[in-house]
Amino acid sequence: MTDPDGSPASLRFRRVILKLSGESLADSGQRGISGEEVAGIAKQIMQAHASGCQIAVVIGGGNILRGAQFSGMHAMIHEATAHYMGMMATVINSMAMQDALESLGCNTRVMSAIEVDTVAEPFIRRRALRHLEKGRVVILAAGIGRPFVTTDTAAAQRALELGADAVLKATRVDGVFSEDPEKNPHAVLYDSLTYNEVIEKNLRVMDATAIALCREHQVPILVFNFKHDGNIVRAVTGEGLGTWIGTRPH
Repeated sequence: MTDPDGSPASLRFRRVILKLSGESLADSGQRGISGEEVAGIAKQIMQAHASGCQIAVVIGGGNILRGAQFSGMHAMIHEATAHYMGMMATVINSMAMQDALESLGCNTRVMSAIEVDTVAEPFIRRRALRHLEKGRVVILAAGIGRPFVTTDTAAAQRALELGADAVLKATRVDGVFSEDPEKNPHAVLYDSLTYNEVIEKNLRVMDATAIALCREHQVPILVFNFKHDGNIVRAVTGEGLGTWIGTRPH
């Protein structure tokens, strides 16, 4: 059975932005890219895509470098340059994810906000929509192509441009907690939060600009633990997991 738009009736979301940190591609506490970690995430993305959901992926670059790490080195590397370097790191991660997905038989396109024509298509909104409608997973690299903008904000921005039903923020913990659960085992897991509560409580799940963009346009955010196998599928089908940010659906 399908909904009027042709998507399976079991899906909670027809189209999503899946936001992954760069660190999710590395072994815990390490830098670089782990083939095992990338393969595991790719398998989950493929399963979620097979459910009928259109998926665009935004991956950070923190496993390789962060622009902010050069913030005190202006004499050597300008901060804007450092941010562009971080964008290039996201291209590297996107290429790794593309190959992992295609090795599983999942058609994929990498689209970059900065010109790297040898390895990726330029991001063109209409072309990205066409890829999604054709059943391809689209990996969105290089943020929005401008310095001083995080990949969290890029995920929110692309969600608006591509008409996504939600931003799925994949993390290594079960959702949004009152404190860091790795430091405080008594931290409280929130089932749901409003956008304002996230900002007022200074809950650092995404940066304030990303939260504000989603709030202004009423794009919900689901924060969940991707480390549990099958959770990406559960997220797109609307099973109860993680922390919902926005107006709670009925």
